[in-house]
Amino acid sequence: MNSEQLRTKALGLLGICIRAGKAVRGADPSAQAVSSGKAGCVITASDASERTVRGAENVCERYGVPHYRLPITVEDTERLFRKPAAVIAVCDKGFADGFARLITDTTE
Repeated sequence: MNSEQLRTKALGLLGICIRAGKAVRGADPSAQAVSSGKAGCVITASDASERTVRGAENVCERYGVPHYRLPITVEDTERLFRKPAAVIAVCDKGFADGFARLITDTTE
C-alpha cells in the first residue's frame, strides 16, 4: 500500500471513528485520554510540529499506548472535525486495532 492509499484508508477509518464519538482531538485532551486508560492509540498528523510529536510519543510510551504518525495533515483533520487537530486519541479498541492493521499492511 502506498502513502496515498494509506492516507485515504486512514481518513475513512478516522471519519467513522469521529462519527461514532470515539476520537478526542488535541494534544492535552489526548494525553488525558491516554493517562486515564481510555485511548487505544494516538495518531499525529504528518505536518505536526516535532515538539507536538515528541510530546505525544512520550505520553504514549509512558502508558504503553501505540502511537502512529500517519500521512494525514492538520487540514485533513479540520475537514473531519470542523476544527484543526495535530493529535488525535482513538478511544475504542476496535478502531485502534483498525489503525494498527493499516500500519501493518503498509509495512508488509
